[in-house]
Amino acid sequence: MKVYTSIDQFAGVQHAVVTLGTFDGLHVGHRKIIKRVRDLANDCHGEVVILTFFPHPRMIINPDDHGVFLLNTPDEKIELMEKSGVDHLIIHPFSTEFSKLDAGSFIADILVKRLNTYKLVIGYDHRFGNNREGSFSDLVRLASEYGFEVEKIPEQDIDDVAVSSTRVRRALQDGEIEVANKLLGSRYRISGMVVKGKQLGRQLGFPTANIQVADYKLIPVQGVYICNVYIEQKEFKGLLSIGNRPTVEASGVLSVEVFILDFDADLYGQQIAVEMLHRIRADIKFNGIEELKSQMNADLEFAKSYFESK
Repeated sequence: MKVYTSIDQFAGVQHAVVTLGTFDGLHVGHRKIIKRVRDLANDCHGEVVILTFFPHPRMIINPDDHGVFLLNTPDEKIELMEKSGVDHLIIHPFSTEFSKLDAGSFIADILVKRLNTYKLVIGYDHRFGNNREGSFSDLVRLASEYGFEVEKIPEQDIDDVAVSSTRVRRALQDGEIEVANKLLGSRYRISGMVVKGKQLGRQLGFPTANIQVADYKLIPVQGVYICNVYIEQKEFKGLLSIGNRPTVEASGVLSVEVFILDFDADLYGQQIAVEMLHRIRADIKFNGIEELKSQMNADLEFAKSYFESK
């Protein structure tokens, strides 16, 4: 897969089968769209082209009140897109100027001139252009004029719940990791650099790697989670803690730290990723260090039983 950090870097391909959107989380609804794009590209001997954006458009349009926490960093999105069989991924910087393109100019300048679109596939509710004025009917009206085809994918449901990035966010904020993973079609991932903390976990017999997470990344509700850990493409098992250490510190500062089973090495400065599997419990204050250590040992035994059962 080729990755471009601007539309200007993309030289175009023959028979480009295109879809566009934020694709935050790349959930099962998104995957349905990409699969259809891939099937169409195979049929016409074309290539799959995805146009997405960073930052999220709402961060630019409403900078002081966007309320957006993303399910993916750009690097996480790239990894997911590559696994989905995308040929060309364009992550274009969304800007105020770009947001002001009217629907007609977006079709003519972006879809036709820049992307050389042969076929376009979009979701059932996709809007585009200044003030989201562009709709599927606008695309249908202008597609024949510009010589490309357009197809709409209907809303997809799982267990009678409409799949959306918002629904995934809600599940994560409620600690419903299995629900979120089902909606995503993959395990929710948190990645970042390991930074030095106060080494409180080491003092308790549970040395942890503190993960520096992007400030726009959605962090699930506080608690202790079972997870897989990835270090230089090697997989380990772990316990992830999200919270503010109420028993030993109570600083009010949220930390994301992982205890890696059967692992003892210096990770400072390295990039790691965790895939969340199951929430064990909430982040609570215990009556002293010994009670906390006892609960941490119980969490570890629970995690070991969980992994053995899989």
